[in-house]
Amino acid sequence: MIIGGGPGGYEAALVAAQLGAEVTVVDCDGLGGASVLTDCVPSKTLIATAEVMTTFDSSYEELGIIVADDTPPMEQAARVVGVDLGKVNRRVKRLALAQSHDITASVTRAGARVMRGRGRLDGMQSIDGSRKVVVRAADGAEETLVADAVLIATGGHPRELPDAQPDGERILNWTQVYDLDELPDELIVVGSGVTGAEFAGAYQALGSKVTLVSSRDRVLPGEDPDAAAVLEDVFRRRGMNVMARSRAESAKRIGDRVEVTLSDGRVISGSHCLMAVGAIPNSSGMGLEEAGVKLRDSGHIWTDKVSRTTAPGVYAAGDVTGVFALASVAAMQGRIAMYHFLGDAVAPLNLKTVSSNVFTDPEIATVGYSQADVDAGKIDARVVKLPLLRNPRAKMQGIRDGFVKIFCRPGTGIVVGGVVVAPRASELIHPISIAVDNNLTVEQIANAFTVYPSLSGSIAEVARQLHTRKTAGDA
Repeated sequence: MIIGGGPGGYEAALVAAQLGAEVTVVDCDGLGGASVLTDCVPSKTLIATAEVMTTFDSSYEELGIIVADDTPPMEQAARVVGVDLGKVNRRVKRLALAQSHDITASVTRAGARVMRGRGRLDGMQSIDGSRKVVVRAADGAEETLVADAVLIATGGHPRELPDAQPDGERILNWTQVYDLDELPDELIVVGSGVTGAEFAGAYQALGSKVTLVSSRDRVLPGEDPDAAAVLEDVFRRRGMNVMARSRAESAKRIGDRVEVTLSDGRVISGSHCLMAVGAIPNSSGMGLEEAGVKLRDSGHIWTDKVSRTTAPGVYAAGDVTGVFALASVAAMQGRIAMYHFLGDAVAPLNLKTVSSNVFTDPEIATVGYSQADVDAGKIDARVVKLPLLRNPRAKMQGIRDGFVKIFCRPGTGIVVGGVVVAPRASELIHPISIAVDNNLTVEQIANAFTVYPSLSGSIAEVARQLHTRKTAGDA
């Protein structure tokens, strides 16, 4: 039995069904969960439109492209590229639903049963080792099912400040922005983590005047500091008002305006406000603690590296565990849970091989050990960072911002981490991810052929510099 149809849930269902188990997936919104319906897929679809706008706006003059309106003279021609946000959001919702339907079709085709409703555990494990799950349908009808094992993959929902409650019109959380028909004139984004940075950059590119309120010293405090510095510089250069060390206390609507009051008493005003202040796990009201499932103080479910909870026969995966808020990690947790329960070969979750990406412009992709790990002495590593300004393909495309950074062990040269800041960094990080996952050395990366000219050539160049330093150090 799987409660929750997000990446952890539907991937687990596919694995279990393929291994011959009888599987039921209980979900209240549609398979894919928030990742597909209100979070990852919709936001990245919106960002895809913003990316086109940004690429065009930042490089068309340098590349010799002329954009003009119909008003002469040509010397005073103005940029006339705009966006129909209503049309963009309708496309976002359409693609999200289509993806959800595709996932449902794949799961049912594999042999799993899909039930629409909310599931909760009912009591402790039975003498025979089974678990009872109560499924409540939308009409209130309840059905009790018995399962040999249960996977909880219920995800999370936007955190809200007591004095900044979203109204879905002017004060919004990240699930509500897709209901907007018109582009916000002045958007205040509260929160400079991944979600806040992605939306701030996207709406800035689409044409909104954006103010990003950050309670920390810099945007993306959890990311590589060099990468965050590049992005913040890009944001400011493009006209974004980035307010560091500014904590929002409240947001209230005054007519067609929103006023955000900061902890130091300052008040900023905009046409809309997006609250991006974290997420709350969907773990309450599910009978978890009564069933023996330990929750952390944050409400997240405690799990081990094979997705087991503290209750026998109960597993958990995805954002509800608080391990890593990534769809890829949720899916891996779900697969590991099913492999473990069904007795198949399984490798424990290794977070040091996880690659992640921030879908800003430029993108920030990371894998393995970080600069913070090196600085804190958690690992001894050599580091080389190479700006993209030296890359011939970047020069051709008018790319000025970004870099490639690789970490390797001294002596052996084994690659243990990397950072890429570039357009499509999410694609460029893959060879470094392969190196980290397979303990490849910088020599092996350096000796592999790359296309000339290409952005990936910078990965090989960094590896060559690290190999040279390794060799010189060993000598």
